[in-house]
Amino acid sequence: MVAESFYRSQGKGLLIGLAGGAFGGLIGLGGGIIMIPLMVILAGLTQHQAHGTSLLAIVFTALIGAVTYGLHGFSDWRAALVLAVCAMITARFGALYAHSLPEKQLKRAFGWFLVVVSLLLVFKSAILKSSYHVGPFLHYATLIGTGAFTGFLSGMMGVGGGGIMVPFLVIFIGMPQHLAQGTSLLAMVPGSAMGAFTHYRLGNVAKHLGLGLALGAAIGGYIGASFAHLVPEFHLKVIFALVGLWMGIRYIKT
Repeated sequence: MVAESFYRSQGKGLLIGLAGGAFGGLIGLGGGIIMIPLMVILAGLTQHQAHGTSLLAIVFTALIGAVTYGLHGFSDWRAALVLAVCAMITARFGALYAHSLPEKQLKRAFGWFLVVVSLLLVFKSAILKSSYHVGPFLHYATLIGTGAFTGFLSGMMGVGGGGIMVPFLVIFIGMPQHLAQGTSLLAMVPGSAMGAFTHYRLGNVAKHLGLGLALGAAIGGYIGASFAHLVPEFHLKVIFALVGLWMGIRYIKT
């Protein structure tokens, strides 16, 4: 009976991870913003548990993505190190802050985050064409600020933070987009790990879903990224943005 319950939970985690990873891979986002609502609706987790468990899965998906990009030469190790160190420090505080919030307030905060990410996704192409490259003096200051901000956001919202980190690296640091994506994935690994560990210590990681969720997200992310070029990107982004806005508004109204 115990074994049956374990396999059922892992199977549910696998399906949620596959859905989040695949859709996230298709539109170029981490699966956290998709897995979190699914864990609340389908697995019955609290909002706090969903955020912590999502970060556990993101550690593995970010690692696989970072290795893939790195093998193709799309990683700036020096920039990733600065980003990662700052993200590790602030991810812990983000997780602690999320834990301190009542369930309703955390849901509303996640709702606003969904709304912002949905709008950023639609206007991402126009945003990335902007160019405000900082000089050598502000280069590391920008990396430190970006790492610290996305780390806190990651720990609080249970996401990788790449959707915020990549535009900063492209616009202010002047990285090509693929290099920025590979670098952000590399920086996400330790930051997400610290956030996941903090949530685990706080009791916000659903261990019965963890293995299946991480495996599903990794497989789904690979599948989604592999088929991304076959599906019209604009249509996918508009659909996700509409669903994200609708879901975000629902969260805000709770």
